[in-house]
Amino acid sequence: MSTKYLNVLLAIFFGWVVIQSTTVCLAQDQPAPATQADDRENAAEIESKFFSNSRQITFDGLRSGEGYFSADGTKMVFQSERESGNPFYQIYLLDFETGDTQRVSPGTGMTTCAWIHPDNQHVMFASTHEDPGAKKKQEDLLKLREEGNEPRYSWSYDEHYELYEKDLKSGEIRRMTDARGYDAEGSYSPDGKLVAFASNRALYSRELTEKEKSVAEHDVSYMMDIYIMNTDGTGLKQLTDAPGYDGGPFFSHDGKKICWRRFNETGGLAEIFSMNVDGTDQRQLTRMGVMSWAPFFHPSGEYLVFTTNKHGMANFEQYMVDADGKSEPVRVTGTDGFDGLASFTPDGKRLTWTSNRTNKQSQIYLADWNHEAARKALKLDQDTEADAVIAQAQSTGKAAAAATSPDFNGLDMMKHVDFLCHPRLAGRMTGSRGEREATAYVAAYLDSFGLVPAGDNGTWFQEFDFPSGAEIGPENKIAVGDQTLELDKDWRPLTFTKSGAFDPAEVVWAGYGITAAAEEGQAEYDSFVHLDVQDKWVLALRYLPEGVSDDRRQFLQYHSSLRKKAMDVRDRGACGIIFVSGPTSMAREQLVPVEKESSLAGTSVGVFSVTDEVADKWLKSIGKDLKTLQAGLDSGEPAMGFPLKGVELSANISVTQKSARGRNVVGRLLAGDKPSLFGAVVVGAHIDHLGNSRSSGSLARQDEETMIHFGADDNASGVSAMLEVAEYLARQKAEGKLKMKRDVIFAAWSGEELGLFGSKHYVESVKQYMDAFHPSAATTALSEGDKLAPENQDISPLIGACLNMDMVGRYKESLVMQGLGSSPDWKSTLEVNAIIGLNLKPSNDVNLPTDASSFYRAGVPILSAFTGSHMDYHTPRDTPDKLNYQDAARIAKLMGLITRKLASGEKLPVYQKQELVEDAAPRVSMQVYLGTLPNYAGGITGTLLDDVTKGAPADVAGVKPGDIVIELAGRKIDNVQEYSILLGELKPGQETTIVVKRGEETLKLKLIPGRR
Repeated sequence: MSTKYLNVLLAIFFGWVVIQSTTVCLAQDQPAPATQADDRENAAEIESKFFSNSRQITFDGLRSGEGYFSADGTKMVFQSERESGNPFYQIYLLDFETGDTQRVSPGTGMTTCAWIHPDNQHVMFASTHEDPGAKKKQEDLLKLREEGNEPRYSWSYDEHYELYEKDLKSGEIRRMTDARGYDAEGSYSPDGKLVAFASNRALYSRELTEKEKSVAEHDVSYMMDIYIMNTDGTGLKQLTDAPGYDGGPFFSHDGKKICWRRFNETGGLAEIFSMNVDGTDQRQLTRMGVMSWAPFFHPSGEYLVFTTNKHGMANFEQYMVDADGKSEPVRVTGTDGFDGLASFTPDGKRLTWTSNRTNKQSQIYLADWNHEAARKALKLDQDTEADAVIAQAQSTGKAAAAATSPDFNGLDMMKHVDFLCHPRLAGRMTGSRGEREATAYVAAYLDSFGLVPAGDNGTWFQEFDFPSGAEIGPENKIAVGDQTLELDKDWRPLTFTKSGAFDPAEVVWAGYGITAAAEEGQAEYDSFVHLDVQDKWVLALRYLPEGVSDDRRQFLQYHSSLRKKAMDVRDRGACGIIFVSGPTSMAREQLVPVEKESSLAGTSVGVFSVTDEVADKWLKSIGKDLKTLQAGLDSGEPAMGFPLKGVELSANISVTQKSARGRNVVGRLLAGDKPSLFGAVVVGAHIDHLGNSRSSGSLARQDEETMIHFGADDNASGVSAMLEVAEYLARQKAEGKLKMKRDVIFAAWSGEELGLFGSKHYVESVKQYMDAFHPSAATTALSEGDKLAPENQDISPLIGACLNMDMVGRYKESLVMQGLGSSPDWKSTLEVNAIIGLNLKPSNDVNLPTDASSFYRAGVPILSAFTGSHMDYHTPRDTPDKLNYQDAARIAKLMGLITRKLASGEKLPVYQKQELVEDAAPRVSMQVYLGTLPNYAGGITGTLLDDVTKGAPADVAGVKPGDIVIELAGRKIDNVQEYSILLGELKPGQETTIVVKRGEETLKLKLIPGRR
C-alpha cells in the first residue's frame, strides 16, 4: 500500500476526516463492500435493536471524538479541535453533573487518546507539546489552511508523542514516558495501578532487520506494539511483538484482560484480539477479513463492541462480538457514514461513539444501551445444548444419550460433531481444556448406555505424557566479539539443542555439513575433509546441494536432516552447529521455526540458526561470500571447509523441553458380569485435533494462521460413529438381541495428531498388564482359539481385533477399508455390507497414519474405515457443515455390524504380518510442494489426484483434479507410494515434467516445484 493511501486510511481510523472524501482513493486497496441482507435493512431497525434515546452530546469545533467515561460515570474525557490557534486535537473533560467542559491538555502540540484515572483526580493523555517544533507545526498548518492548500489529513506517528498525566486539583502535568518514539493510546487499569499503551519505541531502540528498515521508511506504525507498566513508569513490559500495528489497548472491567486491534503487515486488514494482562493467551476474536479496530469491553465482560469497514470505506459501522470470539459478529449501527470508537458507561447502560451522521461532521453521540438484547443477539442468553455441553460436558453427554435415536442416525451424529467442533473446545488439541471437555462428553455418553469404565484406577480416563514442544528461556545470548545477536531476529535456538553456557570458541565453515558414506552407485560425500572442528562451532547450510541429480538428491536426503548434521559434528568433537539457510535455498523462513521440532530428545551440542545476513557478515570478514560459496556447493561437488579467523563466538542457550498430559476415554461393554480376560474387540477413533495452527501439522494458509482447526471430518466424524456403534451394541445386549462371547472396548484416543501417543500408551499398558499379571496368557489364549503371533510385543491374547474410524464424514463415491492385509479373514467379514450398500474400496495397506497402526504393530488384526482426504484436511476449513451425515450413519452401521459379528462369533480374525514401508527405508524430510492431493485407495496404475490446490505449482502446470499421474521427472509411477518417493527427489524451483492421464488423453506438462 502506498504512503498516501496508508495515511488516509489511518486518518479514517481515528475519525479525523470526512469519510466521503476518502472513498475514491481507497477503493482500489480495499475489499468490495459486503452485500449481506442486513445492508438493506433500515438503519433505524438495526439500531433500535440495541440502543434508544440516541442524541448528539458535543457540538463545538470542527470535530470531536473518542469519548471515555470516568469510573463513576460522572465525567467524560474526549478530544476535539475547537480552538482557533491550534489545528490539532486537544483534550477536554465534560462534567455530566454541571455540564461544564474544560480543556485538560496544554493547548499546544498534538494530543490524542485520553483516559480518566479511577480516582477522578487525574487524566492521562498523549501529547507532543514538549516538541520544540510543536508551535511551528501548528503555524504551518494554519497557514496552509488560509491559503487553501491544506493537505489531506493523515495521522502523525510523531516520535515526540509521550504519555502525560494531569492532576486536576493542582493543574500539574507529569510526564509518564520518556523514550524516543510514539507513545500513545494509553488507558488505566480499573484499579489505577497499571497503564497499557501502544509504542513504536523499538524502531529507535534496537537494530532493525532489512525488512523492518524497508517497511519503516514509509510506515513507522509497522513497529507498533502493546506495552504495560506501572503508573509511575516502572515495571515496563512489552506484551506483543507481531509484525504490523498493534494498538488501542483497553482493560476489561475486572482488569484481567486487555483488548486491542492488530493490523496485518501491509496495514490493509485488521482484526480484534484479547489477551491476559501479562500478555498470555492472545486470542483472535474476529475473522472478518476487513478492517476491524477500536474494540471496547462491555462492563459485563461478556462481549466487546468494535468498528469495522465491512460495509465499505464510506460506511464504517459498529459491531459486537462475544469475549471468546465464538460467535459471528453482530451489527449494531446502520446509518450511512462513520460510526466508530465506541465505549460504555461503567454500568453498561449507555453507549457513546463518534459519528458524522449529522452534517457529516464528526461529533460524539450517546444512547441508552440494551444489554439483554445484545446478549440475545450474540446467543449469550440461551441455555442451549451446546452451551450446556461446554459448561458441564458430562451432564450434557448424558442428556445427549437420553435424547438419541435407537437407530444409526445422521442427526445424532451431527449433534456429536457440533459439540466436538464447538469454538469453545478450540480444536481439541491434546492436553488442552477442549480435549478434556470432549473426553468428558464421550465418557458420559458411554456411561449412559451401561458401559463400565476401563481407564486408570477404575475411571473412564487413561492419562499419558506427550512432548509438547520446547520453550525458549530468558537467558539466551549469542556474542561474536563485541556484537550481540538479537534473539528471534538474528538467531534462534533449535528445540533439540543442548542448553547452557558455551565459552568463546572459533567458528569454521563446513558447507552443507553432510557426511554420507559411499553406497552402490553413489560416491561418498564429506563436508569435513581435513577440517578441524574440535571444540569449535560449525557453520553449515541448512538443506542439501540444490543442483544435484535426482538420484544424488535421494541419496543425500537422509544425511541432510538437521539432527543428522548435529550428530555428525558432535561425533567430531565440535561444541555446536550453526545453521544458515543460504540465498539459493528459497527458504520461507531463514530461522528454523521452533514449532517444527517437538521431540523431547535432545543432543549434547549447541544448535541454533542464524540469518543469511549474519552468516554473510562473518564470511565477508575473511573475504568470502555466502552466495558464492553456496552456488559453488550446489553443483554437488564438496569443497573443503575453512576456519573463519577472527570470528569467535560465545553463547548461553536456554531451551526447556516441555511435556504435558493428555487423556484417552476408555469404556468396556461387558459380555458377562465381569471383564473377560481374552480377545476383546477394540473400537476406536481419535478425539484430538490440531487446536490452532501453532501445531506443525497444520496446512492452513497464511491468512488462517490464528484460526481454530475444527477437525469435523478429522476426527469428530469418527468419534460420532464410534458412539453410534457403542449405543447400538449396548441396546442390542440390553434387549437380549446380542449374545456376546467377548467384551468390546470403546475408546476415544487423544494424541493421534502428534504421533499416536494415546493409542500407543494404551497398547503399552496392555503389554504391561500381561507381563505383570498374566504370564501364561498366551497359552490360555490359544486354548480359546484366538490367534497368537510369535513376537514378544504381541497383545492378541487380550486384544483380538481393532476397528478404527478416522475421517468417515465425507463419503462421496466410495469408502476405503484399510488394513485388509492384516488378516486373511477380513474379506469375508466385509460381506455384511450387502445389507447396507456402500461402495467399498478394499486396501491391503497396514502402514496407516492412524491409531490402528499402534495395534497392528503389537500383533492385532486391524480394519480402518476412511472416506478419503480433501483440500480442507488439517485446515480451519474442515467444518461440520461439510460432512455427509446420512452416509456417515451408514458407515457407522457397517462398523457396528462388523463389531457385532466379532463380539458374538466363534473365532477372531487371524493376524497376518506385512512388511511396513517405514521399516524398509528411512523417512526423509520433504522440501518440495506441488499442491496435489493423492487418492490412497489404490486399484489403478499410477496415482489418482483427488484435488489440486488453486495457484499451486501443479495447478499452474495445468494438472487438474481427476488426473492420474503416471510419470514424474522422467520416471514411471505405478502407485501412490512411488509418487511420494519421487516428490522427495524433486528440486524446488527447477523445471521438470509430469505426465498425466486425463480420460483418453495422455498429457506431458512442464512443472516447476515450489518449496514446502
